Amino acid sequence: MNDLLNQYGCYTFNDEVMRERLPKSTYKAFHEALEKGEPLSKEIAAAIANAMKIWAIEKGATHFTHWFTPLTGLSAEKHDAFLEPDGDRAVLEFSGKLLRKGEPDASSFPSGGIRSTFEARGYTSWDCTSSAFVKDGSLYIPTLFCSYTGEALDNKTPLLKSCDALSKEAVRLCKLLGMEGVTKVTSYVGSEQEYFLVADEYYQKRIDLKLTGRTLFGANAPKGQELDDHYFGSLKRKVAAFMKELDQELWKFGIPSKTKHNEAAPAQHELACVYREVNITADNNQLLMQLMQDIAKKHGLRCLLHEKPFSGINGSGKHNNWSVVTNTGVNLFLPGREAIKNLPFLAALACVVKGVDEYADLLRLSTACVGNDHRLGGHEAPPAIVSMFLGNELDAVIESIVEDKALQDLQRKRFLTGVSVIPDFAMDNTDRNRTSPFAFTGNKFEFRGLGSSQSIAGVNTTLNSILAIEMRKMADEIESGKTPIEVIRSFLKDHQRIIFSGDGYSTKWEEEAERRGLPHRKNSVDAIACLRDPKMYGLFIDLGVYSQTEIDARYDIKLENYCKCIKLEASTALKMARNEIYPACIKYLNQLAGTADNLEDVGVDYEFLKDDIKDLAALLKKIKKAIVQLDNAINKAHAYNGDPFKKAVLYRDKVVVAMDRLRKLVDEAETMVDEAYWPIPTYIDLLFGI
Repeated sequence: MNDLLNQYGCYTFNDEVMRERLPKSTYKAFHEALEKGEPLSKEIAAAIANAMKIWAIEKGATHFTHWFTPLTGLSAEKHDAFLEPDGDRAVLEFSGKLLRKGEPDASSFPSGGIRSTFEARGYTSWDCTSSAFVKDGSLYIPTLFCSYTGEALDNKTPLLKSCDALSKEAVRLCKLLGMEGVTKVTSYVGSEQEYFLVADEYYQKRIDLKLTGRTLFGANAPKGQELDDHYFGSLKRKVAAFMKELDQELWKFGIPSKTKHNEAAPAQHELACVYREVNITADNNQLLMQLMQDIAKKHGLRCLLHEKPFSGINGSGKHNNWSVVTNTGVNLFLPGREAIKNLPFLAALACVVKGVDEYADLLRLSTACVGNDHRLGGHEAPPAIVSMFLGNELDAVIESIVEDKALQDLQRKRFLTGVSVIPDFAMDNTDRNRTSPFAFTGNKFEFRGLGSSQSIAGVNTTLNSILAIEMRKMADEIESGKTPIEVIRSFLKDHQRIIFSGDGYSTKWEEEAERRGLPHRKNSVDAIACLRDPKMYGLFIDLGVYSQTEIDARYDIKLENYCKCIKLEASTALKMARNEIYPACIKYLNQLAGTADNLEDVGVDYEFLKDDIKDLAALLKKIKKAIVQLDNAINKAHAYNGDPFKKAVLYRDKVVVAMDRLRKLVDEAETMVDEAYWPIPTYIDLLFGI
């Protein structure tokens, strides 16, 4: 037990290590700068850099790297040695300047035109709010990434700006609500991570998995998840060994992994982490995804983080559990025993309701990626229509406030098992709604639309900004002379349409949402369009989270990334169909024809084979035609050099449709061809082969 506790965070240069290794005055000055939001002096940075270098070398580090998250969605790192030549000898150098500043090539990362090839300079800047760590012999320093001209080229810079904006506006509102001593409000997040594990031997034989992260072809296995036997089921030996090592490594990096289990689909699993400050959780989740993939390989497995690696069964998401807490320890999303009397909670709730309603398109945008287009709206993920679920208790509170009438007391019931020796216990006042994209879950909001491969930085930048802008509006109205409850009432009354407690999967909800005027962005291309609407993105500019240039760049980057991902998938599908599947089907057809000839030679009735031969030949003719159609669609979309949005629409409406058509035919062929001839591992191999 002591070893487990002692190892927690042992790879991180955390606050405890800093307290031990820094002079007291330096440690105090460091924290004072953080609390006041002031830049660190060169002297403090130099002292921290020296202590960090000594600590890292003791942990076996020989190099250091500025670790950042460019707009690829992945993390990036360039490693430099501590070693510096000094005549015939060498010394170990790591200055405060090297800690605070790096200079990677900014033109080689997505920039939306901010940086061109001949304008290469970019800067990484130490994020002193997140702990450095040692991994694989290098000291990793969490950093921001910006262009030479100052624009953010990463996900973290806007996230930190949104944290500052939220704190500023929340502190102002808290003072107006009579809360004393509130000088800072912090966004906290706990993330859940779903993923698939497949055997490496089968992964290596599927170029679609290697290149795109998902299966572009594959007939459904006879058994899927319909028996509900995998969910929370016992762990297979290899999976359990992987999870055990993963937990141990995560704990060493100070990542509070808490829960692990089998998910609903075969070969699908989940882990969940405890709440931390949002920027730290964002870093932790990026490292977590890398560790999952690295450790899986050691166990003969591959970890798939794609949102929909397999058709016909559940995809994978990343639930984002979000709350905001004051420096005095008050969670503004905690109703308390009597929510109707908890003014700070009611104010925060009203701001969230209004913000989600007004900026639903931005929340939908935060989930937009090619992988999530396959997942959202399915029966394992929330619909693409953004709505909120609050539960019976808060619904009653809101009705009471809006109607200005007394709150009806909800009697808390007892849960009875009916078993004599099992004690009863208090029931929650409301059930959960698994179909809601944005659900209140007791002391936090759970946003369930995020895809498993996505960074949590984007969605939390949006959530923080939405809450900040609405808190600013509420504070403005209170300062203009209205009482807090009057403003809360107007916010809730005007935006109740966003609250929905029913089945989000039903077609009736789509019709109802349309009547309510709620947006329904069914795919990423439609979602990205909101970055051309000043009413949507204007809050980012008002709060200083993004500049107009950064908004324009992200619009271009998201469209370009969509086109590139679809082209990659389509080109991979084309190669598999042409070079693997179609030739294999021809061989099997030839085998059938040869068998028919042999039967005829010996005078055996072979009429029963004629139908099989004709059916397969007819299907292969369709596959050949579909291959040509997909090839033509790719070439047409790739050759288009006009408006980026129209180019993305071409890929969505032509290339994706042609891919789906080819897949349907190939999957049908898989059911007709002898397994010995089928050239790639099947869903049975992938989902049940561990």
